[in-house]
Amino acid sequence: METEKFKLKDIGWGLIVPILVGLLVVFFPAVLRPTFDAWFPAATSPYAFLTVIFTHGFAQIIVFAIPVLLGLIWNKWAGGAAGFLTGTLYYLAYAGYFSVGITADFGAPYYPGGLYRDPSFIGNYIVAGMLVGYITGSLNNGSFNFKRMIGSGLTAALVVGVMQFLFNISISFAPTMSRSVLGFAETILPMLIVGIVVPIVSKVMTWYGMYPQRH
Repeated sequence: METEKFKLKDIGWGLIVPILVGLLVVFFPAVLRPTFDAWFPAATSPYAFLTVIFTHGFAQIIVFAIPVLLGLIWNKWAGGAAGFLTGTLYYLAYAGYFSVGITADFGAPYYPGGLYRDPSFIGNYIVAGMLVGYITGSLNNGSFNFKRMIGSGLTAALVVGVMQFLFNISISFAPTMSRSVLGFAETILPMLIVGIVVPIVSKVMTWYGMYPQRH
């Protein structure tokens, strides 16, 4: 059977969108972080937490938004595969970023082997990325009904958010840091945003036919 003819939309999904996503993920922690550090110094400012929210928090939202989006407008396999890719890349970048930062602060590797060995990082990003995309796609099952889309996305996001919190308080290298109401809120809030905003964006995209061909 002959494949479909090449369309301009294929360039968008296959080339432009991945490049833009990659640039955004790098932009938030790499470009905005120095600016926010200058505005809210970590050692003195009571608002230093805003730096984390507007840098790594935004990057994490993008990482999980992609598999949820593809799970909704494509299928569970696309969502799961996208989650594996974005989650793996974010795991590598995030673990490396903080391993270097901790080493710089303490003058020697604080965690032997770096945070690449932290099992919660693997669960929070690689496993969570796959699950959030796959669960969303499975629950939605190709539907463009808005209630089902937001129900699927929100359910998947909250389930994965709770799973991330449990990883943080049990198997991470520093579990006590997450055992608080603030720790729970910081884990759930990005996933809650993803579960609400992405289905809305997905529904708008379907109105204009902006979704991949389903084979």
